[in-house]
Amino acid sequence: MERLNEILHELGISKVKLAKYLGVSRQMIYNYLELDDINKWPKDKKVLLLNLLGIKSGEDLKNIKVDTDYILDVETRINTLFENNEKINAINESNAIYQGLSKQNKTLMHDLIELMKEKLEEDDKTGEAYHIFKYLYHFLQSLDSNKELKYILGYISKAAGFTKPEEYVFDQEEQFVFESVFYTAMVLYENGGASKTKLAEAHKRFVNQIEHKREEKMSRTLELNTYKVQALKELGYTEISEKNASEVLEKIAEIQSRKVTN
Repeated sequence: MERLNEILHELGISKVKLAKYLGVSRQMIYNYLELDDINKWPKDKKVLLLNLLGIKSGEDLKNIKVDTDYILDVETRINTLFENNEKINAINESNAIYQGLSKQNKTLMHDLIELMKEKLEEDDKTGEAYHIFKYLYHFLQSLDSNKELKYILGYISKAAGFTKPEEYVFDQEEQFVFESVFYTAMVLYENGGASKTKLAEAHKRFVNQIEHKREEKMSRTLELNTYKVQALKELGYTEISEKNASEVLEKIAEIQSRKVTN
């Protein structure tokens, strides 16, 4: 069963997704995976799992080689089942969070939420999952201001075997260059090819750059807050509300223009 856990991890199949596929609860998946032999699983669930993995018996687990083609084959099988399974696709239409989304995007969003929920529930005392998803949130917030972040996502998907290496859904030329550079950096990192002295120097420049950006951001925030306070004072308000927001923003823009003129 240890090999089965390894295969599921390499395939990127979460316990939530496997539970959906088998039609059982997530807790039941934990129970199944704790058994020492797949033949101890309920027969119907065992057959479903073997079909998903494309093998005939538990003995074949040791012969599975998880490469790009295999990952894509398994993904196709599990996604096909999900598409044909009304229970999987019956996302509550009354939930406002899904309103306005296509069926495909609703399913993706639902899977993301379920995966995050699973990881956060399993979070240990270190709170690692919390920090991972907090950083992911920051990552997503930065997508519009840094196009290279999209290329990072594409690289990771390809490196993990979920996407074909020659697939380019963004700017092909830029994505190709970025992936080549990123791959070179990852090889250097994995092989320890850079001296600690050079790395320390590079990291110091990185820290200085980030600190400079944070100082600039704090300065802009303080400046904007000053403009806001002045705008409220000139308009005779004590705070920004839904009713006066537009007026206050216009006044802030006016105050900023005065500064530029002066």
